[in-house]
Amino acid sequence: MIAATAGGLSRATGRGGGTSLPGMVLNRLEPGALARLGGGLGGGAVCISATNGKTTTARLLSACLRAAGRDVAANAAGANLASGVTAALLARQRRRRAARDSTGCGGIGVFEVDEAALGQIADALGPRAVVLMNLFRDQLDRYGELEAIAARWAEVARSLGPATTMVLNADDPALAHLGTLRTAETDNVVLFGIDDPAVGRPELPHAADAVRCGGCGGPLSHDLITVGHLGHWRCDGCGVRRPQPHISARRVRLAGLDRLDLGVDGPGGAELELSAALGGLHNAYNVTAAVAAATALGVPAEAIGNGIGEVRAAFGRAEQVSLDGRRLRLLLAKNPTGANENIRCLMAEPAPLNLLVVLNDRTADGRDPSWIWDVDYEPLWDRLGSVTLAGDRCWDLALRFSYGGLGPARFAVRESLADALDSAVAATPPGGALYALPTYTALLELRAELVRRGAAHDFWQES
Repeated sequence: MIAATAGGLSRATGRGGGTSLPGMVLNRLEPGALARLGGGLGGGAVCISATNGKTTTARLLSACLRAAGRDVAANAAGANLASGVTAALLARQRRRRAARDSTGCGGIGVFEVDEAALGQIADALGPRAVVLMNLFRDQLDRYGELEAIAARWAEVARSLGPATTMVLNADDPALAHLGTLRTAETDNVVLFGIDDPAVGRPELPHAADAVRCGGCGGPLSHDLITVGHLGHWRCDGCGVRRPQPHISARRVRLAGLDRLDLGVDGPGGAELELSAALGGLHNAYNVTAAVAAATALGVPAEAIGNGIGEVRAAFGRAEQVSLDGRRLRLLLAKNPTGANENIRCLMAEPAPLNLLVVLNDRTADGRDPSWIWDVDYEPLWDRLGSVTLAGDRCWDLALRFSYGGLGPARFAVRESLADALDSAVAATPPGGALYALPTYTALLELRAELVRRGAAHDFWQES
């Protein structure tokens, strides 16, 4: 009762959606609450973790399961620490009691999980499946280099019981081997990846992350480069190489921010022809990961196709809202790889491009904003219409853009986000598109401003 009341007060006072506070309170009062509530999921739980893509992949997998008639519990608003998962399970329990649902302990949990919280949450839930998608540099002040998270995940892999299926990205050299570390005797490992040479890029980004072999320390080579350091990798020193995936995307067709089509190996080896209202090669990975997880959970091919087709962009992930006669696209850009993939998508959008770039350096963003120097903004320069820079570190952006060759006369700097939004909208022709690239807390601020203006709803109302 106390925990639920805390969530209601959080919403009523405008301090948030109450997506974490009830769980925080309950975990403090009852340290075993997460395990207890998770025990009410007759279908078990799935933990999905990654630097980029966990929110969208959780939505995709949830949709596949619902299309198969499963009752799904999820932290759909993105509260991905132990408090958020506990709050989601508590809310589900309250809904069932209010509906006087006495049908038993059905349901399956699909939870996106913060990279650093995976061990704690997996230990409490004893998940049916763990989906690990990628590791990129993100919030260096909080996590350190990606090797630190990879080491934590290796410990998680060693601790998982034999009944837990690991779903791993074969294209990430930091993850592909984790299934071999399990101390439990099991072959419950499903690998996924992309096997379409047409989507490869000519070279690694200049600030690519996992470029050395985790075994011998030698340099990695790539036969195919997809997103960041992902692709068909090999070490010529010790001979280790990308394993062959069980689930592969073989024909990927990209169409800007709004659509992708792909052929994916599905249940029983049959190829699924899938269409998703999502854009970019990074979302092709998200779809493939969801197919791999759904396959491991026994979801029929038809339900997978129907579920994938139903999903729309998540909060801030190429989400579109209408504002003053303009189409505003919100593209979360919180690390170099994510920002570069957004730019890759923008290069397929019609020019001239109108941009609003917002850089904050708060705890949830990471205090170190130097990552913007590893983002390849320069390909956009010849396609720009207007550029507005904002956020706590707007002048760092101005310096980065200036050093990158975009003169100060070509962008406006506004320290107030509301003023920046007004300026960016005014610089965008009526009926045109404005593309916003905010960091995480900047996205929350921008979304709150859009709610205030009546252009969007609160993010915790996402389903």
